[in-house]
Amino acid sequence: MATTSQLKEIHNDRRFLSLLAHDFPTISSVTTEIINLEAILNLPKPTEHFLADLHGEHEAFEHVLRNASGNIKRKVNDLFGNTLRSQELKDLCTLIYYPEEKLELVRAQEEHLEDYYQTTLNRLVAVCRNVSSKYTRSKVRKSLPEEFAYIIEELLHETSDGHNKQDYFNRIIATIIETGRAENFICALCYLIQRLAIDQLHILGDVFDRGPGAHLILEKLCSYHRIDIQWGNHDILWMGAAAGNLACIASVLRVSLRYGNTRTLEDGYGINMVRLATFAMETYGEDSCEAFLPKFEGTDNRPSERQQRLIAQMHKAISIIQFKLEGQLYGRNPWWNMDDRGLLQHLDLERGVVSLYGKEYPLKDTLFPTLDSAHPFELTAEEKEVMKQLRHSFLINERFQKHINCMLTRGSMYGVFNSNLLFHASMPLNEDGTLKEVNICGQMLKGRELMDRIEQMVRTAFDSQAEAMERQQAIDFFWYLWCGPNSPLFDKARMTTFERYFIADKETHKEAKGHYYTLRVQEAVCDAIFDEFEVKGEHRHIINGHVPVHVSQGETPIKAGGRLMVIDGGFSKAYHSTTGIAGYTLVYHSRGFQLVQHEPFESMKKAIEEGTDIRSTIQIVEMMGRREMVADTDKGRELKAQIVDLKKLLLAYRKGVIKERKGN
Repeated sequence: MATTSQLKEIHNDRRFLSLLAHDFPTISSVTTEIINLEAILNLPKPTEHFLADLHGEHEAFEHVLRNASGNIKRKVNDLFGNTLRSQELKDLCTLIYYPEEKLELVRAQEEHLEDYYQTTLNRLVAVCRNVSSKYTRSKVRKSLPEEFAYIIEELLHETSDGHNKQDYFNRIIATIIETGRAENFICALCYLIQRLAIDQLHILGDVFDRGPGAHLILEKLCSYHRIDIQWGNHDILWMGAAAGNLACIASVLRVSLRYGNTRTLEDGYGINMVRLATFAMETYGEDSCEAFLPKFEGTDNRPSERQQRLIAQMHKAISIIQFKLEGQLYGRNPWWNMDDRGLLQHLDLERGVVSLYGKEYPLKDTLFPTLDSAHPFELTAEEKEVMKQLRHSFLINERFQKHINCMLTRGSMYGVFNSNLLFHASMPLNEDGTLKEVNICGQMLKGRELMDRIEQMVRTAFDSQAEAMERQQAIDFFWYLWCGPNSPLFDKARMTTFERYFIADKETHKEAKGHYYTLRVQEAVCDAIFDEFEVKGEHRHIINGHVPVHVSQGETPIKAGGRLMVIDGGFSKAYHSTTGIAGYTLVYHSRGFQLVQHEPFESMKKAIEEGTDIRSTIQIVEMMGRREMVADTDKGRELKAQIVDLKKLLLAYRKGVIKERKGN
């Protein structure tokens, strides 16, 4: 029986309900949808994976996605651990991870291919049925490859155990083999298993730099079924380059050359560095460039000495250009309060010293052939030409711009998902743990308002309709986000790049961290940040990356009584020796949180040929008192709201406020 208030409510909502009626024109269609949504609410919560600081390590990243952080291996062991030998289990897992490559090996080694296909198809169907059990048939159907959708759906929802349909099931498998489609079908099942094992992927920043394959990671991310990205400081540097910020372009090249890794630039995006190389050889040909020799941390693939020398010359050339360009930015944006970082104006090359914060330090290198002491931030004509050509290469590169557009459309400064607050690095705080106000274009902002305004400026930099001065200010701002003292992506007193190259005194190399990095271990500080971002729920978490967790030194990634997790375990090979591990994956499934600690990944080649896997250790972070269902998630709250609206529509139909539309 409808109450007077309910009838008044549906009359007030009549316009909205009339629009809803276009999708659900009859009582029958409304009730069917309500039943469907109520059922979905009672499915187990789908699995989310969180990764941070991939730093171009595409093979390790790809493998973690393919094996779902070891989850697929665990499911295979659960299903077949008592019936298959260890090698058979390993082979089945390798097939699921790398189907085409594994099948190529099988064809060369297996004498009875038809028997192999039949056995393998039956096993894959069992695995696929297991990983799809959390989802509705409708959701699984949307994930199916179009070519085999009908057949896979039949196999997933029929079993070879049932007497009535045993022949039917077996005949499907036999026909797939007889028609020569077994390998295609095996590949389709393997990729479906991979897709269903991870419902949503969260990337907490720093896809770029260090490793050789950021472009390959982004190619994967741009086509991934459900993903969100929280921008990291290295990402923002490359985004600044894509927007045309010259200092960002120079720094992208500088970092790449510093680590002797230009594969993303050259092989991935085809950035033309010939003009820079020519300029560097002509300008620094007689310079030893000792401080600029590339570092090859975590790799044995070293170029020849001659190549290393050229890299060092290019490295020095682009570094000096960067120092000039950033000095121009500090002068153009006084509200940054970073004029003291324009260090070229404090050089005394005749005496070989630099004045730094009231003290003089001897320079390790005094060869600055392009520096005009009267105009220290002015580029020479040759340097201008180099940067003009490089800027053009970044702006017209279709693949690079496509990847950065993906970072924009799928990315943000922060995200809130199922009571988890995600951001890459920091939340600027005062010493007492309160939110710190930061000057953004004359506005003093903190907390959520600060993050929202920063994101708005990032997007303005790519908005061709924005007012020219506002857009230029936004393009400049990428540099502040990269190294500004109150940038949430950096949050250190200074970035001491110049000092590391030119000053021997290591005291000058220190980069004092903001208060967040020490205060985030306090539960009260985390709770205040949750409240600022309106993060609700009994189990709330902050999840960060950015600062590698030094496991080998006893550091733990779990802080503030479980309220905060730092999941940068060092995917980059350069960090393996200091962190002692090779990255983390945080997995959030229906029973709770697991932190998966990965050991170094040898290679994709070994994984395929020898079945080697990333050895992973699972650490239980938090287990829920009961199994979480879809009803407990953000999606569940959306579905509940939809059910409320549908019930109003149902009442409107039954009371004649809105008429059913049956037939045409």
